[in-house]
Amino acid sequence: MTIDGIIPKPFALLAVLGTLCLSGACATQSSLAEPLVERYSHEWDRDDEDDDTIEMRYAAERRMEWQHPDFHKQDKDSLLHVQILGINDFHGQISAGRRVANRPVGGAAVLASYLTAAQTDPNDPRLGDHTFIVHAGDHVGASPPESALLQDEPSISVVNLLANRFCRFNDRTDGRDRLRAWEIEESRDDRRDRRMDPKCNLVGTPGNHEFDEGKDELMRLLNGGNHSTGPFLENPYRGARFPYVSANVVVEKTGKPILPPFVIKQVNGARLAFIGAVLKQTPTIVTPTGVAGLKFLDEADSINRYVRWLRREEGIHTFIVLIHQGGTQTSYQGPTQLGGLVTGQDIVDIVSRLDDDVDVVVSGHAHSFTNTLLKNQNGTEILVTQAFSSSTAYGDIDLTIDRKTRDVVAKSAAIVTTFADAGPGLTPNPAVASVVAQAEAKVAPLVSRVIGEAATDLLRTENPAGESTLGNLIADAQRTALGTDFAFMNPGGIRADLLAGSVTFGELFTIQPFGNSMVRMTLTGQQIYDLLNQQWVNQPFPRILKTSGLTYTWDNNRLIGDRIVEVRRNGTPIDRQASFSVTVNNFMAAGGDNFTVLTQGQNQVGGPIDVDALIAYVQSLPQPFSAAIEGRIIRMN
Repeated sequence: MTIDGIIPKPFALLAVLGTLCLSGACATQSSLAEPLVERYSHEWDRDDEDDDTIEMRYAAERRMEWQHPDFHKQDKDSLLHVQILGINDFHGQISAGRRVANRPVGGAAVLASYLTAAQTDPNDPRLGDHTFIVHAGDHVGASPPESALLQDEPSISVVNLLANRFCRFNDRTDGRDRLRAWEIEESRDDRRDRRMDPKCNLVGTPGNHEFDEGKDELMRLLNGGNHSTGPFLENPYRGARFPYVSANVVVEKTGKPILPPFVIKQVNGARLAFIGAVLKQTPTIVTPTGVAGLKFLDEADSINRYVRWLRREEGIHTFIVLIHQGGTQTSYQGPTQLGGLVTGQDIVDIVSRLDDDVDVVVSGHAHSFTNTLLKNQNGTEILVTQAFSSSTAYGDIDLTIDRKTRDVVAKSAAIVTTFADAGPGLTPNPAVASVVAQAEAKVAPLVSRVIGEAATDLLRTENPAGESTLGNLIADAQRTALGTDFAFMNPGGIRADLLAGSVTFGELFTIQPFGNSMVRMTLTGQQIYDLLNQQWVNQPFPRILKTSGLTYTWDNNRLIGDRIVEVRRNGTPIDRQASFSVTVNNFMAAGGDNFTVLTQGQNQVGGPIDVDALIAYVQSLPQPFSAAIEGRIIRMN
């Protein structure tokens, strides 16, 4: 199929778009691309912010200055300031277009401008040499088309442009080789990977979305080498100029880490270590193919293992953890305030078990704000930050290190919103903007194609029962595509709202960017009750499925595992012994998000890609189209 044909396969059509290179002319791709590995994962999406959060983000527009209160009483030569600029959950948001407090915010070029400006201090021209830019995972995956359709290579390329002269491509690999497993003893030899230079100013760690397409594609993205559907912007694609570190993802058969667990950095003779980790629940929120052959270990245990080794063997006492796990906190204007309540038991538990020598935890995954000091079980205070998501903010962290003791004697942070209409946002980074423009031009023939016209805004926002207008539209599209009795859509797979007006392929792709395939299966009525009850069982928060073909009532006062009161089809309670045809995506069919009942489904048959089903359904509707809250989900109490 082609752009002029019926419904374009989003990934196969990469070949139709031709080729644009950063480093010279490239041959046009002439054959259809091979299908991509099916991918999916989810985290708590917190794009919808309340008024208090917006106000606090606005107040944090400019960087706040702070300093240890006893700084001037100490010998300045004995103290060293280190700056860490942290982002998280970038999700390939290289283009502009997001808004906070009704103001333009973010995009890679604006973010880069802020990160560069944050390193500039007329009173300390060397500040940039004391600065590290880090990210805490989900830098790629769940991305808009200008990054996702190019295998997220542009999202790596824009970070490469922030590298200092010490960050180098690992030219000894041609992209076919994979990063070797690193054992503790082997990690001493920085020469094995040129990206491990102790003065390189960049460090990253994988989140759950980095595994959406499996380990091999993650390694290609980091190491370089053209994708089977490429080349895209670079020919050849060279990968990342900086290291990814991860201490708790190992090869299942050998127990060896798939990435360096840590990297050691040097600043004016002082040495500090960055250790990475991803939430151990990753296998429950990524398709089985994405994590095949891998084991995800306990985060705190893995981090502490390397802290102890580095302290013993290298004499290091300054540790920064980059972890793709996080919580939420009421936002405020920096610097760090004491006593902030962080909701999100996982990250609180992890921090409580960390070694006393851990100084900072740069967190992610929750797409929220965190800037507080959490105590470990020994009472040691650890600075924990998180800077929202999608290029809309960054964390500006200041550490004061005593050169003699090699300990951190002061630490504080501010979370800064990257407004595009003020300060550094007025002068976007030109080199980054050039890469973004090339990526946008590359996919423009596809993403600009008009599919239909929406009469009203269709939103992910749920009513108190858990129903949403956009969720209803997507569930209807999937049930129609496979002609089943019912359809169920997980809320985490709906990544953006659909606004009134012309609807393009790019907008629909942004809403459903994973390329999941539809799966038809047979469930009994009892299994449908069990499935709906699993919306609260073993979940970090309720995951209310979007439904089509049925209605149901749930009671908030009933025990978890028994909250479904009644399930109805056309107003009639379903027979628990009867069989029904059901449509879900392949992520859910594999038990993703702990909907394990779906792994018991019988007569499973694959169907079209989710975004293709949505495109076909939108095209079939009378124009302009809409969707409404219909009482498909009813909540009691």
